[in-house]
Amino acid sequence: MISASVFTILLEHPGSPLVTALPGSFLRRLLIGLAMGATALALILSPIGRRSGAHFNPAVTLTFWRLGKIQPWDALFYVLAQFLGGIAGVALVGAFVPRWLADASVSYVATVPGTSGTATAFFAEFTISFILMLTILNVSNRPRLAPYTPYFAATLVAAYIAIEAPFSGMSMNPARTFGSAFVGHIWTALWIYFTAPVLAMLLAAVVYRRSGRVVYCAKLHHHKGARCIFNCAFDRMPSR
Repeated sequence: MISASVFTILLEHPGSPLVTALPGSFLRRLLIGLAMGATALALILSPIGRRSGAHFNPAVTLTFWRLGKIQPWDALFYVLAQFLGGIAGVALVGAFVPRWLADASVSYVATVPGTSGTATAFFAEFTISFILMLTILNVSNRPRLAPYTPYFAATLVAAYIAIEAPFSGMSMNPARTFGSAFVGHIWTALWIYFTAPVLAMLLAAVVYRRSGRVVYCAKLHHHKGARCIFNCAFDRMPSR
């Protein structure tokens, strides 16, 4: 959330020289997307991310819980941490640059429906969340592709921000949306961001399981040097 706030200020606030240097809105969204994709990748590959599994999204955590890979108490505290982290990230930036963060061009990096309306926003959030989760499941459970799961996820995040953001603000994450809403008191169509990602990712899990394939672990990047607290079967994944 710190990264989202800072890069949005740099690339969208009218007081930033980058806005004048880069007049095209798509180009600025593309740069924000690349920055956020890089942030996601860095978090997943970091020592903390390797340890925790780097969910930072309640919809992801709830999906792996539904798949039987996370104990209920662990899932509960993961979700709590995700919401608290989302609030803390936005609040921290607001403590240093409150006027810039509150400016209409940044608006606390809130995710709200675009001009096409709430139905389009819901459909867009559902679609991108479904694709992301189905991709994670398919990639992370294939021995040759599993090490590249962070790169697949980060690439989708970058592409979604560049392409999908005008329709829904590109959330896929209830905690991400709530962090901005809580700090900025922007509650517009909050129900979309609490329902569409969760329903879409749960559906992706159903589709994946119906293919008869196994879910080995809930981590987005399984590193042998990091302890795993999940119902892990990563060591039983076939080598080919």
